[in-house]
Amino acid sequence: MTIPTDLQHASEDFERFLVDARDLSGLATRNQVYTMVQAVLQTFRRRLDVKQTINFANVLPPILRVIFLTDWDIDEPRQPFGDRRLMAAEVQGLRADHNFAPDTAIRDVALALRRHIDEEAFDRTLTQLPKGASEFWSI
Repeated sequence: MTIPTDLQHASEDFERFLVDARDLSGLATRNQVYTMVQAVLQTFRRRLDVKQTINFANVLPPILRVIFLTDWDIDEPRQPFGDRRLMAAEVQGLRADHNFAPDTAIRDVALALRRHIDEEAFDRTLTQLPKGASEFWSI
């Protein structure tokens, strides 16, 4: 079997995603964008159980899938989906001294992500997740 195309081009695809996320958020560096993306993914992950997390990870591009799953504490209490401003503050709390995520970070990452995924599969997966999951990734 040949190496799947998404794995063969994972680095290039991830770089294109970072550029989109950077441009949408107005951030200046790849490091700033990486922290924002990581924080958005972790904020979302805190609202899913183990099965839901794996299902969601399966619709992400390879490098984003790894970021989504890295440092996952499966015993961490699940958080509810709630006010977007509170979730944005949660995003901004990751490495707070080095986090430049704007208040629009969740929307910015959602828009960039949708440019780099199979939106049909993504939206189908979101319908199987808790109430609030689709709204989290809405643009």
